Amino acid sequence: MYLSTKNELEQFCQQASAAKVIAVDTEFLRERTYFPKLCLVQVAAGDNIAAIDPILIDDLTPLAELFEDPSVTKVLHACGQDLEVLLDGMGATCAPVFDTQLAAAFLGLRQQVSYASLVESYCGVRLPKAESLTDWSRRPLDPEQLTYAEDDVRYLPGIYDRMMAELIERDRLSWVAPEMEALCDPARIKRDPREAYRRLRRAGSLTRRQLAVAREACAWREETAARRDLPRKWVASDEVIVEVCKRTPTTLDRLRRIRGTDQIGEGDARSLLAAVARGTACTADECPKMERHARPSADTESVIDLMYAVLRLISERSGVATQLIATRDDLLEFVQDRGSSSLSSGWRHELAGSTLERLLAGEVGLTVRDGRIELL
Repeated sequence: MYLSTKNELEQFCQQASAAKVIAVDTEFLRERTYFPKLCLVQVAAGDNIAAIDPILIDDLTPLAELFEDPSVTKVLHACGQDLEVLLDGMGATCAPVFDTQLAAAFLGLRQQVSYASLVESYCGVRLPKAESLTDWSRRPLDPEQLTYAEDDVRYLPGIYDRMMAELIERDRLSWVAPEMEALCDPARIKRDPREAYRRLRRAGSLTRRQLAVAREACAWREETAARRDLPRKWVASDEVIVEVCKRTPTTLDRLRRIRGTDQIGEGDARSLLAAVARGTACTADECPKMERHARPSADTESVIDLMYAVLRLISERSGVATQLIATRDDLLEFVQDRGSSSLSSGWRHELAGSTLERLLAGEVGLTVRDGRIELL
């Protein structure tokens, strides 16, 4: 079904609300804007698949209510961007959510398996890629585009049913549940301009004082980009922001000496200088800290290597993706501060942390048998 009126949407959402599980996907554009432009929402509920046109339907309240209904599980694949788009485009915070890409990492598939690979693995269907670069904002949409879009939700309900059965059979539902709940945390979706500096490329090269400037400069860039609905790099690139933080210019002339600032208008340039001044005026206690792990000693690196070998063995035996269990940084934290490590509690401790504790205590080891690494 292609829904282009509010009346059609209301009727569909009323029927879909009776379902316990619905599949959701979105099509959007954001190459020339700060906020993603929601162009299409696909929903599969029972035997019905709807392609909902948010460009032609002004009021998406019925759909937002469906997505926020706590009695209906929303199934998505790699849901991070979709949740952000739905929040920006229609003010909907989806919950509860089941992410098939995340679940796949608990069931023997690689951590970031694509939707096409998942469909082929579970359904034996190869999806076409012909519309992957479609401009979804153009109207009218043709039948081929709608079929392509609907395929993105067509197979998800069946995959969800099989995944749930596998998770229950392997007694892993309790492992997956808190990971799914975390996906719905609004703090993961909403943007805080004053936290934008943490995503600044090469921020690790800045001192604490320079980070204070970066916090103010990046907040200025986010707010400016959002107000004008432009990509942040069109306001100022990461390279320019980093150089501004290092040079901390106090005059327009000194700012213009930085290559790349010629694209910044005079009014914006003065606002950027004001942001720099706020950053340089921060007291030492107000300057932010970036998490930087001290380089471990050669001995500690060797211990981490051994731990990682055990982790890969656990991953291979359990079918849970290695990176989902822990990264090398997580292993280092486990060695240095076990109490705060994610490996010290929950399913990660049950699966791997307890074994790693025994390894560090000298109670288990590794050996090679028939060309394979095994635990002693």
